Amino acid sequence: MPLNQDFVGRRFVSPVPFQVGREHIRQFARAVGDDNPLHHDVEAARAAGYADLVAPPTFLATATPGALGLPTDDPALGLDYALIVHGEQRFTLRRPVVAGDELVTTSTLTGIRTAGRNEVLVTTYQYETTSGEEVAVGTCTLVSRGTAAPRDIPAGEGTR
Repeated sequence: MPLNQDFVGRRFVSPVPFQVGREHIRQFARAVGDDNPLHHDVEAARAAGYADLVAPPTFLATATPGALGLPTDDPALGLDYALIVHGEQRFTLRRPVVAGDELVTTSTLTGIRTAGRNEVLVTTYQYETTSGEEVAVGTCTLVSRGTAAPRDIPAGEGTR
């Protein structure tokens, strides 16, 4: 069953700020194999001019609200996680994320398009501090396998 196009444009704002902690940063850096001292050693981060530990760029994936920051709890969207694969994730940092940041994330389902028998969902995330400073913008692409509406194939254009 195709996904509900009426969800395009819906926004979700995280109800509680995400508290970026030192241990969050250290654990994430270890998980991705990043031994940069800025992620592990407070004094090294301060010596480099930062207020505290600096998060790796992809750390923001942990600050996404809910399962994916989409209105996925609403069955009217038609999203079946058993059919979902992750397509792509991108972040544009306005400044590094540091321990002590309190982030509010706004996610917007910006598009659902058909790609063969699949549907591609694109969600845009805006990460701001509780004081309104933009920290980063992110984009997540998910592929919903086999949920696109069947389309008529003109005679003679079958599979090759």
